[in-house]
Amino acid sequence: MRKYLLVTVLGFSLLYFCFVLGTRHQETIIPEVSPSKTDSLASPLLAINHTRQLYEVVKVVDGDTIDIELDGEVERLRLIGINTPETVDPRKPVECFGREASDKTKSLLSGKKVALESEQSQDERDKYGRLLRYVFLEDDTNFNLLMIREGYAYEYTYDLPYKYQVEFKQAQKYAEENNIGLWGKICEGQTSVTTAPAENIPGSCNIKGNINAKKERIYHAPGCGSYDKTVIDESAGEKWFCSEQDALDAGWRKALNC
Repeated sequence: MRKYLLVTVLGFSLLYFCFVLGTRHQETIIPEVSPSKTDSLASPLLAINHTRQLYEVVKVVDGDTIDIELDGEVERLRLIGINTPETVDPRKPVECFGREASDKTKSLLSGKKVALESEQSQDERDKYGRLLRYVFLEDDTNFNLLMIREGYAYEYTYDLPYKYQVEFKQAQKYAEENNIGLWGKICEGQTSVTTAPAENIPGSCNIKGNINAKKERIYHAPGCGSYDKTVIDESAGEKWFCSEQDALDAGWRKALNC
């Protein structure tokens, strides 16, 4: 009898011990976090960017100029840091790849909502009264950068360095090296572009000796496709030449779109 009683007590003790261990194990289990909660924390910067105010693009003028609705009025806006081939200047014929650049801007911006960013190194408006801004698509793509990288625009430094200048110059270098868009054979050697009167340089030394992102020395004569877009910075070693022979003798080569 005592033997059966002892076995029964031991059995109940063993069951109780297993029950206690099981309870403690359950208490240490960490509940899984649902995917929805982790997703909401995955991209805090993206969430912040989505709080940007958006403005409707009511018209695309050309590749680098658009009209937007701002506070109930239509404002003309010039994109900072880029220059696309001309299509609407009455003084000039349509430049090579100008229509393609304009069509690209229309396809991405017409009727769409965009975010805007100003630039501390630039005035609010240019001399024509146009707002100066960077434009971002709703997915936060920098539209100005996209146009350069895909070969629809040149990087353009008006005067002072600007926030995205390094990225824009790298994008142009990429497009040049890969012969994308206006850097491809389609625009190579074209000389049909007419220009505004040459700048008033003493002695008519109006040939621009430019040093590009790859440190190549390239000169642009009046009539070259990039002449108007090229800004000479003499402090960086760039020069004005009085003749093409002077430029060649100094070690500059002629631009491919001349």
